[in-house]
Amino acid sequence: MAEESKSTLPKNYVSAANRLSSKSTKTTATALARFSKQMTRLGHLLAGTSALSAALLSASGLGLTQLMESQALSTFYQMRGSVAPPEDIVILAIDDQSTSTPGQYYQADPQQYAYFEPLQKFPYKREAYAQVIDKLMKAGARSVALDVVFDKANLEDTADDQKLQQSLQRYGDKVTLGALYESFETHQGKFWQLSQPQAQFRTGSVSIGSVNFPLEVDGKIHRLASEFPKLLAENEGFVPADKIPSFDEAVLGAANVKYPRSKGDRLYFYGAGTFEHIPFWYVLDPENWNSYLQQGKIFKDKIVLIGATDKLSNDYHAVAAAPSSEQMAGVEIHANAIATLMQGKAIAQAIKNPFLQGLFVLGLVGGCALIVTRSKRGIIRFFAMSALATIWGGISYSIFLYNQLILPTTVPMMAMGAIGLSYLGTEVAKEKLRKSQLVNILQKYASNHVAQEIISMQDDLQDLLLQREKAIAGKILDGRYKIVKVLGSGGFSETYIAEDTRRPQNPLCVVKQLKPGNTKSESLEIARRLFKSEAETLEKLGTHPQIPQLLAYFEEDEEFYLIQEYIIGHPLNQELPAGRLIPETAVIEMLRDLLQTLAFVHDNGKIHRDIKPSNIMRRDDGKLVLIDFGAVKEVTTQLLNNPEQTAFTIGIGTKGYAPSEQCFGRPQYSSDIYAVGMIGIKALTGKHPHELDRDEEEELKWIDKANVSHALAQILSKMVLDDFKQRYQSASLALEALDELRSSKQRHYEASTLSLEDTDTPTTPWLDEDTPQPPSSTSILPRPFDKFERKN
Repeated sequence: MAEESKSTLPKNYVSAANRLSSKSTKTTATALARFSKQMTRLGHLLAGTSALSAALLSASGLGLTQLMESQALSTFYQMRGSVAPPEDIVILAIDDQSTSTPGQYYQADPQQYAYFEPLQKFPYKREAYAQVIDKLMKAGARSVALDVVFDKANLEDTADDQKLQQSLQRYGDKVTLGALYESFETHQGKFWQLSQPQAQFRTGSVSIGSVNFPLEVDGKIHRLASEFPKLLAENEGFVPADKIPSFDEAVLGAANVKYPRSKGDRLYFYGAGTFEHIPFWYVLDPENWNSYLQQGKIFKDKIVLIGATDKLSNDYHAVAAAPSSEQMAGVEIHANAIATLMQGKAIAQAIKNPFLQGLFVLGLVGGCALIVTRSKRGIIRFFAMSALATIWGGISYSIFLYNQLILPTTVPMMAMGAIGLSYLGTEVAKEKLRKSQLVNILQKYASNHVAQEIISMQDDLQDLLLQREKAIAGKILDGRYKIVKVLGSGGFSETYIAEDTRRPQNPLCVVKQLKPGNTKSESLEIARRLFKSEAETLEKLGTHPQIPQLLAYFEEDEEFYLIQEYIIGHPLNQELPAGRLIPETAVIEMLRDLLQTLAFVHDNGKIHRDIKPSNIMRRDDGKLVLIDFGAVKEVTTQLLNNPEQTAFTIGIGTKGYAPSEQCFGRPQYSSDIYAVGMIGIKALTGKHPHELDRDEEEELKWIDKANVSHALAQILSKMVLDDFKQRYQSASLALEALDELRSSKQRHYEASTLSLEDTDTPTTPWLDEDTPQPPSSTSILPRPFDKFERKN
């Protein structure tokens, strides 16, 4: 089907296809409507189920819910990235350098590097910690916290313990030691105990805090260490005899830091590696102490955390702020916890009561579902729900970032996504059924013009044409015409290219088929009579050298066939692509050629009704051949308008080339002239007719877009007037006007040539106002137009 006719198709393909039959398609439409309602109800049911399930899941507090929400929090941390921590917290790290470098120095020269003797092997002597505490306190450190559990005495060197004990006695009120909750498996089962530092180290006012952090269902640390004893008592029933604060609370107490009461129970992670790290051995190395550490001034008024960060210590843990593949050292987790408490940034759940959480999720998800149901299309509901889920994720992230609050996030977003998918799925199901019903109808009425038009408009239905071509290829009609190819996919009948097997060399011919939609004897008789009449007319018209010759017509299996001459050439629309401007002289010759043939058609009392570039063939000899006279179209229309048929009107023609009276089913001779005029205007302007505007009187505005003489513009404008009575009433009259214009131009050209011969001065012909100037575009013209230029 030519591109120009596509715009005349009904927009509702199923509705158009349903008009192909009466009783059976009414049943199909009813079933389709019923199924559509069922799918709509199913979509609403699934949406309500998703909202209710999300509410119940949030209210249950199950491990799955906690896991999903914990993952959302981890995602928020990763989106946020690292932030600057408080500057008054420093980590004195027992890193890889601290466990290897000092020992190497001491073994190389024990006397010179005697201050490295406590660090010659790991774990260090307790004297090393004593010396570091002394130096830090003298440098003005606010507090020193050792993330080390001294729960066993050094039996081999009691003096070593005494040195640490003496240091703690001097500075115990500013020192914090760690205690550890440990589990043991015995034959009686599992039990817990609190391992505290040895009694000798619990001297004076030394602070002691538990270093354990609880793990969430995702295996990561989210909560503060103060929550561990609570969960231990709740889940294991273990209550230690000595109640001690968390390590982080103890450190702040020793540093005499007053901090706001915590509103939440979760750490606010500043990020991995954000706190300042200083190797532990730098403090004992005179060179680093005096230069890099500025004789300890770097520690003045700061909380110093001492702990292992080397890989051998195995004190690494998964945390909420890092991906599962990354871990954070225990001492760094404590630094984040201390900063969280000190700055009052502990993260809290915005809705702590599980029941209220469920109600909140139900209202949120249900409300969003109600919003999207304002649209009737499932695809819009899907995208709207996806957008709302994304918006809610952004709101949750913003509240976490600026208010340190956690709202239910993952569960509502997943529920919104499920609702969107539910509506999308039901819409897809409805579309598949519609497509299935449409395909069934098209297959049943494949020869009907409406079916052909729909197929030609839908790329995903093109396989129907391929299936049809495979099924029909090789079929022999009337015992001689062997079908080679399905030619027409969008005309008013099925059109094939066939070989005439009874003629020498099996020449090609065009076969047009009419299959009446109603096979009742009365309708067949009417079709037979009309078809014969139109075939006789085509046979008469085919005597013109520029109209395809009718070779045969016959009836077979209650189907009617026309056999016409096969024109070797190309359609005129290939010469008139968008944007190409054709010279005026070539346009005049093209119009004359068409009008000469059209005059013959009109003289025989026929109206073509569908003149357009794709229905005009440029034969190999350069002549224009008028094809597709629509005999089958007219028979089809009359059959459809038969009172016994379902009544609806078809306006034969193509949008842009068919005038208004023809669109209303009242074609005139001047309707064909209108179409020829539109072809001329398209050639001169390079624009399709539907791209041109009309004025207040519905007349076409085109002259300003063409390089055309006033005389030709007048002729074309009269050919395309909206009122058919004011146009040329016959092709002969329009042809006479063009011949007069052509003759006038020829006389003017000859006069100009003679005047040039009277002078020796080389000049160029001066042109009057009616002579067209060269076209603005320099596009390469097809060979037939070049030939016209040479004639003139």
